[in-house]
Amino acid sequence: MKFRTGLLLGTAFLAGLAVGPGALRLVGSAGSFPTAAIARDVSHDNSAETVRLLTLLGTVMDVVKAEYVHPVTDKDLINNALDGMVGELDPHSSYMTAAQFKDMQTEISGKFGGLGLQVQAESGHVRVVSPIDGTPAARAGIQTGDFITMVDHKSIDGLTLDQAVRKMRGDPGTSISLTVVRPKTGKTLTFDMKREIVHVQIVRSALYGSTAYIRLTEFDDDLEGAMHAAFDKLKAEAAKSPAHKLTGIILDLRSNPGGKLDQAIAVSDDFIKEGEIVSIRGRHAENNQRWDARGTDITNGLPIVVLTNGGSASASEIVAGALKDHRRAVILGEKTFGKGSVQTLIPIGDQGAVRLTTARYYTPSGRSIQGLGITPDIPVAETKDDDAYGYREADLSHILTNVGGNRTAETPRTDLPPISKSIPKAPPADWPKFDLTKPATDFQLQQAIKVVNAMAGISNPAPAVEQATEVKAPPADKKAAPAPAPTH
Repeated sequence: MKFRTGLLLGTAFLAGLAVGPGALRLVGSAGSFPTAAIARDVSHDNSAETVRLLTLLGTVMDVVKAEYVHPVTDKDLINNALDGMVGELDPHSSYMTAAQFKDMQTEISGKFGGLGLQVQAESGHVRVVSPIDGTPAARAGIQTGDFITMVDHKSIDGLTLDQAVRKMRGDPGTSISLTVVRPKTGKTLTFDMKREIVHVQIVRSALYGSTAYIRLTEFDDDLEGAMHAAFDKLKAEAAKSPAHKLTGIILDLRSNPGGKLDQAIAVSDDFIKEGEIVSIRGRHAENNQRWDARGTDITNGLPIVVLTNGGSASASEIVAGALKDHRRAVILGEKTFGKGSVQTLIPIGDQGAVRLTTARYYTPSGRSIQGLGITPDIPVAETKDDDAYGYREADLSHILTNVGGNRTAETPRTDLPPISKSIPKAPPADWPKFDLTKPATDFQLQQAIKVVNAMAGISNPAPAVEQATEVKAPPADKKAAPAPAPTH
């Protein structure tokens, strides 16, 4: 069976806030795939055992309907069974009802109501994957890895992810209180916020001296075009500066949970002139694919530093992995999330959809980063009290195994600039509290500026400051799109 679709990379199912990181591809049209699969002849697959188990399922349903403490419907029971059937396969597969599927399409459109949190179910709890830049959650200080335990001072223990998310949604302007447990410190914290219509700004950019800084927040339909527009604006701005040109690029992928595979490929292709970008391999050989660069580098070979952390997942890891393997960029920061799987979104007529893991992806060197992540060339912690605690793919239950691909140890890079040996691994004790909106407090960014300028042969670079010129790519006209047309 051949899947023909566009691909997404993010971590969790989308239901009202944003939920990421994963790799997902949308089947071309509702019902185009499932019919044949569902209508298969069980006689070809151990029919006696299959019939016995289906009979058992029906018997359990009858017992529950007859004896449960209050009446339950067939619909509720079957939906619960479907949740377990798909959701227990791995952390990124899930069944979505029609309502949940509609919510997801709203999320993908890039404009939605809520707090701006990307969340995921983990062992029956709701865990924060990442707050989205510029949203109530990010401004309040909610962090990656936090467990949400209460909404408006009422426990959400025992609720499904979708039920918990629905409690967090509400009319813009209404107040909400979230209580979280922060595993890193063991503290319980409460955050009071107001809901907003969340406009996801997928690209943020600034010019620091003659260095272009471009931050990508998620890989949605419009990302590569918005990134290209931001780069062109920075290039024009730099032409007016004393240097009269750009001398380097910092690509910030920190806390970017992923998105669409085609956008990860397009972004990588903007910086790599030739060779493999990524490949995917699944159960069926006919679905294996490889994507190669097409001979264009929009920067004409400018030095690049890529910033990563534990929230850089999936599509972000594809870009970082491709640029690292081709020695096109230096990776600085912290090890990435380690999500190396691809999900296919399969609409089931008008009944909902299945988000199913169908392949693993591999970097140009043939490595699977599943459960491992990408190790930075220059490790730099975000804060001085970072004790290496992380929330990554390897911390999730029943994760997909890392199989296939290149299993040899990575060869240490010999092309790093000499300054890399003197870059501190963490901020000094007197470094100001980190605030992503204040470049002067961003230790990783400051070290990236030193490295990229050294690569460009610029000595004593000026640090990024809060007053730096910021050039933002205008948000594209977004709308919830149907499943994309075949890409091959």
